[in-house]
Amino acid sequence: MPESHIRPAHHADEAGLGALDRDTWSPLHSVQPPQQPPYDPFFDSNHRPGHFLVAEDADGSVVGYIRLVPPTTLASNRHVRQIQGLAVACGARGRGIGRALLRAAFEEARRQGAMRITLRVLGHNQPARALYESEGFVVEGVLPGEFHLDGQYVDDVLMGRSLLA
Repeated sequence: MPESHIRPAHHADEAGLGALDRDTWSPLHSVQPPQQPPYDPFFDSNHRPGHFLVAEDADGSVVGYIRLVPPTTLASNRHVRQIQGLAVACGARGRGIGRALLRAAFEEARRQGAMRITLRVLGHNQPARALYESEGFVVEGVLPGEFHLDGQYVDDVLMGRSLLA
C-alpha cells in the first residue's frame, strides 16, 4: 500500500483535483448533477488553492482533498471553520486517507485560530457520517428532506465538534 502525505494545494493541482472531483461524483454526497464538458475550473474566486489540503501519493498523484473555509465573513464567526468538501480517489479508499485529511484539517483550523469545526453531510451518506462520528463530530441539526435526489427526499445533516483539548 503506497504511502501518502498531506500538503496544501497549489495552482498546479487544478487538473488533478478537477479529475478527482469528477471521478468521485456520486448522488450519495453531491446535490448537483455531474459536470459535463466543457468542465468548469476547479479553482475560482470562491475555491482557492489556500482552501484545500491534498493527499498525495509517493508518485506525486493527488488521491484526495479536503476543503476548509470560514463559514461566513462575520467577525463573530471567525473562531469556526467549515469543511466544504472531502474526496478520496476510488482506488485509494480504505487506506485511511479520508481520516488523515480530516485530522490535517483539524490541525490547520487550529493553526488558523479556530476553536470549532463544522460540516454538512447528506443523511443517506452513512459511510461519511460514520467517519465523521468516529472523529468526534456530533449531529447538531437536521434539515429534513432538504434535497430531492434520485427520486427521494434526503436530509441535510449539520455536524460539528470542538477543536479544544
